[in-house]
Amino acid sequence: METLSAVAIKSHGSLIMSSGAVFEMEPCRGRVAIRSGKNFRVDSPPWNAVVTPEVPRELEHVLDLFGRNAKRKCQNIVGIFFKPGIFGHHKVGRAADIYRVGGVGLDVWKRRWDEAWQPCSRIRNANERRRLLDHERQTNLGWQFYKTLQTYGRWAQPYGYPIQLFGPWTRSEGPWKPISDFLLNAHRDHIHVAK
Repeated sequence: METLSAVAIKSHGSLIMSSGAVFEMEPCRGRVAIRSGKNFRVDSPPWNAVVTPEVPRELEHVLDLFGRNAKRKCQNIVGIFFKPGIFGHHKVGRAADIYRVGGVGLDVWKRRWDEAWQPCSRIRNANERRRLLDHERQTNLGWQFYKTLQTYGRWAQPYGYPIQLFGPWTRSEGPWKPISDFLLNAHRDHIHVAK
């Protein structure tokens, strides 16, 4: 995987990796960066999420709602970290990939989620099981973020394709539970949204 410092976007729209690989993108005219809002902070460099105006309009609305709810619980503005994508909707600026929420990688949030759920299958007392799961739902910002995107975001659904929301929780939470192992593995460490 390329580091952020190893990536450059030329003015004509090519994404150039330090390895020399060049990915042609549509011209960048009319694209904007996703910016921090009242209830959330974008921690990544602006060029990590250069998209068409429709994406930030939708995403900033959902991020603000998520940030407002998270701020009530932790009293801090939640940071969001993007990395640039290179395939599909990314080539035309219609997608964004989120890798960290609250300074923690989404792969870490998912691992924590799985570790909390695994022992619950051995707990016979339904109230105790519910208490443990509710605690994880209330403290896991990665899961909360995914559910906020799923519940309040209006993401693209090209004809014949699933809704463009993929991430570590897609198979268990939806919206596309029959996601392939290949696609789920490709999104094990980030959430992809497209408008």
